[in-house]
Amino acid sequence: MDEINYLPSGATDAVAHSGGSVIAAHVHDHDQIVYVSAGLIAVTTSNGVWSVTPDRAVLIPAGVWHEHRIFGNTRVHALELTDIAAVERDVDVPSVFAASGLVRALQMELTEARIPVALQREAKALLSGLVAIAPRTGIRLPNPRDRRLARVCAMVEADLGQNMPLSILSNAVNLSERSLSRLFRIDFGVTYPQWRSLVRVFHASAALLEDGGSVTEIAARFGWATPSAFITTFTQLVGQTPASYQRRYRDTREGAGEV
Repeated sequence: MDEINYLPSGATDAVAHSGGSVIAAHVHDHDQIVYVSAGLIAVTTSNGVWSVTPDRAVLIPAGVWHEHRIFGNTRVHALELTDIAAVERDVDVPSVFAASGLVRALQMELTEARIPVALQREAKALLSGLVAIAPRTGIRLPNPRDRRLARVCAMVEADLGQNMPLSILSNAVNLSERSLSRLFRIDFGVTYPQWRSLVRVFHASAALLEDGGSVTEIAARFGWATPSAFITTFTQLVGQTPASYQRRYRDTREGAGEV
């Protein structure tokens, strides 16, 4: 890990970033909400990766170092929650949540400095309350703690187009299928197929922006048996269909010009 920048205050802004950019590791004194009005970012900490898309946002606890990787030309809205009560959250890991229309509007208005200073505290308090009750949903990819599970994850991620059965994976690390299944639940809180779907959707969401392939092409590349199965899973995790997600990104870029 390179040096982590300490940013005690002033972590509120709206900035356009080109695809492939990285916002280096840093840490804040206060909780921060990060949202993107276009594109995709991956928020990385020592515990894993959290995905932020236009219908999902992330709450990053105070004192947790984090790095942002940008996929597709992206506008990042980062809001530090100063001068208000902390949002109830895990103390050491980010939290991805569904960003309602009101949450999105407040986040953009505050980070674009379009709300009068006299009303900003009340607006932040309202946003904080909405975040506290927002459904926790989206893509969260914790780092595996068990070295055998880490090896299995690397095998799967090396070719997400293959439906590698649990039996092959368990044999590769000298575990029973039952023991390997237990490791997925212990470290990730989900089953092997559920974890694989999370990883696939994360990479597919980046590919839809960066590669411009069709939904059918992306579904096949990342191992879904049918486009409809891909669409269902993607919509549950990202908050909109793959076609809508791709079209929304394209329309935003054309409306605002190149980032």
